Amino acid sequence: MFQHQQSTVSFGERLFVALQHLLPQHQLSLLMHRLARVRWKPLKSLLIQNFARIYRIEMSLAVEPNLAAYPHFNAFFTRALRPEVRPLDSDPRAVLCPVDGAISQIGRINAGRVIQAKGQDYAVAELLGLTAAQAATFEGGSFITIYLSPRDYHRIHMPLAGALTAMTYVPGRLFSVNHSTAKLVSGLFARNERVVCHFDTATTELALVLVGAIFVGGIETVWAGEITPPHSGRVLQRWDYATSPLALERGAEMGRFNLGSTVILLLPPNAVTWESGLTAGDSVRLGQRLGRLS
Repeated sequence: MFQHQQSTVSFGERLFVALQHLLPQHQLSLLMHRLARVRWKPLKSLLIQNFARIYRIEMSLAVEPNLAAYPHFNAFFTRALRPEVRPLDSDPRAVLCPVDGAISQIGRINAGRVIQAKGQDYAVAELLGLTAAQAATFEGGSFITIYLSPRDYHRIHMPLAGALTAMTYVPGRLFSVNHSTAKLVSGLFARNERVVCHFDTATTELALVLVGAIFVGGIETVWAGEITPPHSGRVLQRWDYATSPLALERGAEMGRFNLGSTVILLLPPNAVTWESGLTAGDSVRLGQRLGRLS
């Protein structure tokens, strides 16, 4: 089992998390979804310009660097980057980073559980919306959790070439997924709304989990379009693609978020060796090598 150390928690962090329990998370996220798609020029320009200034967005990296060219805030937020600014690692056995962000945790799946933060872990089966037997594929395997801040690029790409075999929508809460909340909300990533995508590759299976968060007004994939919203009043849903799997190339876009959230990559045992030195808190970029296929 994991050996945990208790982390220091401030009063401000406890208050921040307590407020989230009281907020109407789903309603606020739906409101943000609508606001992010307003096309009225004065409002959308105000949102885009202030966001770009506050978060110091490097628009020179974008395919469209002109802020005024975006029809609404969400189009700006999910902007495409120029391919040359996120080159893919040249090693064909490299497991690519699927997003820009920061590593929350990285390591091994032990006793069916994944580390969330110091003093916190959760069950892989709950994360994936499966039974323990169904999730056994990943027992003893590897995981990496990557947090996307509001300033990050918010499209998600394939870490390996693979064929989509299944997708699951798992309903849940919409807590923030930042470090403070991860320290204090038990089973955070297995409680929040999420979309789980399973792929077969030439050498292994993998699961990519797109975790929703407060104010994340939409999770979508390139094959199904927008999956959320709606957020509330829904039950677990599964889609089976095994009979007609969708092939996606290494580095190809597979989905995107509206506003910041988290991606979790799971691999079975003996599938990957993570790069030495990668640790929680490290910044990572789309296309860089996270590890190498074993």
